[in-house]
Amino acid sequence: MPNDKITAVGANIAEKAAMIWNVADMLRGPFKPHEYGLVILPMTVVKRFHDCLLPTHQAVLDTYEKVKKLQVIDGFLQKASGYQFYNTSRFTFETLLADPDNIESNFRDYLSGFSANAQDVLAKFDFDNIIKRMVESNTLYLVIKEFGSEKGYLGPDKISAVDCGYIFEDLVRRFSESFGEEAGAHFTSRDIIYLMTDLLLSEADLDTSSMTVYDMAMGTSQMLSCMEERIHELNSDIEVTCFGQEFNPSTFAIAKADMMIRGGDPNNMRFGDTLSEDQFPGFTFQYIISNPPFGIDWKREQKAVEAEAARGEMGRFAPGLPKISDGQQLFVLNGLAKLANKGKMAIIQNGSPLFSGDAGSGPSNIRQYILENDWLDCIIQLSTDMFMNTGISTYIWVLSKDKPAHRAGKVQLIDASHCFEPRRKSIGTKRNDITDACRELIVTAYGEFANGKVYGDKNGIYCESKVFESVEFGYNKIVVERPQRDEAGNIILKRGKPVPDTSLRDTENVPLVQDIDAYFAREVLPYAPDAWIDHSKTKVGYEIPMTRYFYEYQAPEAVEDIVARITALEQDISAGLAELFHKED
Repeated sequence: MPNDKITAVGANIAEKAAMIWNVADMLRGPFKPHEYGLVILPMTVVKRFHDCLLPTHQAVLDTYEKVKKLQVIDGFLQKASGYQFYNTSRFTFETLLADPDNIESNFRDYLSGFSANAQDVLAKFDFDNIIKRMVESNTLYLVIKEFGSEKGYLGPDKISAVDCGYIFEDLVRRFSESFGEEAGAHFTSRDIIYLMTDLLLSEADLDTSSMTVYDMAMGTSQMLSCMEERIHELNSDIEVTCFGQEFNPSTFAIAKADMMIRGGDPNNMRFGDTLSEDQFPGFTFQYIISNPPFGIDWKREQKAVEAEAARGEMGRFAPGLPKISDGQQLFVLNGLAKLANKGKMAIIQNGSPLFSGDAGSGPSNIRQYILENDWLDCIIQLSTDMFMNTGISTYIWVLSKDKPAHRAGKVQLIDASHCFEPRRKSIGTKRNDITDACRELIVTAYGEFANGKVYGDKNGIYCESKVFESVEFGYNKIVVERPQRDEAGNIILKRGKPVPDTSLRDTENVPLVQDIDAYFAREVLPYAPDAWIDHSKTKVGYEIPMTRYFYEYQAPEAVEDIVARITALEQDISAGLAELFHKED
């Protein structure tokens, strides 16, 4: 995926999105800044529909006259339009603008001419009420005029489906920022998505007739469209069927509109909360690509999630539940439940799922479930400042239910936190890009599956690969007891056994690869000969301390160098003060 293409498209997206957002100039006053998107997003969808349908507009009108009395007419009109949707209104943006005195009634006539699936998209925007407000503020004609201008053209001959999707994404970002939304609902830029697609398709069997792709938190569906685009670049004959779910009405409407324009099945784009309102029960998919929200609580979904967990293996959340303040691991479990037997998933997480939760807790049990089933293939640490509205460190988890033999029982960790190039101009908090060269380094490291190998220049852009046995991430958490003693120092017994002193109770994490008793004899008894293990309290835990695995010791600065540096600073300050006071004299 050439990086110059990403750069060019990024510039086009920013330019077109900025032009569209400038419509806000006409909305100032009647609409508050955080309401601009309520007008701009649905109008952009309507104009995209309009420009796609314009070349076949007359053909649809002619066909409608022939079939309008039939009971079922959708198929005829879809064939005439060339899309999964159509519009039977006689109006276009050009004819709407020719009659400013009747702009409201004519525009409503135009909207009512859309097919039912397009009407469903507009209903998610609550567009009818927005039109009323534009009429009351005398801005409807001005907005239609701006979108109807040459610079407002959004036809597929000039703006591809993927590019238009990213324009929508940029507009949603602007809307979110004006609304003051927090960084939990972040946006995934194309450079990260292309890395995820290449990781998913590494070693993929492309000699197939069809593939299914699912995004459980699809936003405006750009991960799905990029995955489809990438598959077709590798084999244009593969039929790619995309499925997605989203619970934000506006972004769902955009995703469904995008799917309709791309010629896919809009019924595969489904509305609802993935955690509490699963729209794909019983479905499995070959590929899953997703960037679900992290750092967001699941209090709203708690009742439904706990009920799902109570179903045990028949449900999606049997292995355990994460802390209520962060539901991202629930999305991982949802994905695993929907991953086909030979399926593969790439999902973005923050650092919390690597280590949060003690042995026996929900987060640890989820890691245990993944690792003991040997589904964790690789984790790639990205640099900070990779997203448009969050600067924290992020990780791509690659999970596979059909690891090749040489990867079985093992997990690859790739530190790609140094594998980026700074952007010339940041987009929000996104200051770094994964360029072509960076992506090639990471994908090569993933494909070679080498332990302890550095790819690139250690003094510049590079990533490092390490490989571990899955069992190395596990440990037994043992409880070490010591006895109570009386004033004379004698051990207090009860029924012939020492009574534990809770104030002296301690714990030890014993790696699963080590014998507990041997560890205890070596690491504890020499320092506490009266100690013993309460085996009834032993729990298994799992954590993946990536930072520790890639830590490199940096020797501190020599004392002599520090003294010399401080002395030089003192001399410089003294000289400056002397010069200052001399001037005052």
